[in-house]
Amino acid sequence: MKKLVGILVLSIVASSAAMAQRFAYVDTEYILKHVPEYLAAQKQLDALSVQWQEEVDNRFADIENLYKKYQEDQVLLSEDMRRKREDEIVMKEREAREFQRQKFGFEGDLFQERVKLVQPIQDRVAQAIQTIATDQGLDIVLDKGSEVTFLYANPRLDKSNDVITRLGYKPDPSLADK
Repeated sequence: MKKLVGILVLSIVASSAAMAQRFAYVDTEYILKHVPEYLAAQKQLDALSVQWQEEVDNRFADIENLYKKYQEDQVLLSEDMRRKREDEIVMKEREAREFQRQKFGFEGDLFQERVKLVQPIQDRVAQAIQTIATDQGLDIVLDKGSEVTFLYANPRLDKSNDVITRLGYKPDPSLADK
């Protein structure tokens, strides 16, 4: 009986050791701060966003001016002229909203630019993470910068600097305000 219990305990310990997985985490926000191409892409996207937002604001300001002018002239206009001016204002407002949706909407121009500029960089980071995980025998790598909540993370498990080095950059301790 003792032999059976001993064998059972030994098999449980062996199976739990075999099931043990090696975890690590990275902070992609921290990593991306070290990639000059990413920072340049962000600047370019910010500039586009500001430019397009100014265009949207100008269009709505023009509509506001048309509306104010319409209100001033309303008593002097015939019914037909009023309807034409109202239709013009409504049409310009639709065009402005469509322009805004085209630039900033789901899968709009800004989204497409972000994909074009940032996706290759994110792919390089993902490849570097995968290579490090394979080289170091890691089973799971989590991203500290995303939706995952860390109540405690041992800094020894942080592989962010390894990824930065793998990408060919030098980790900057001043950016370590993780």
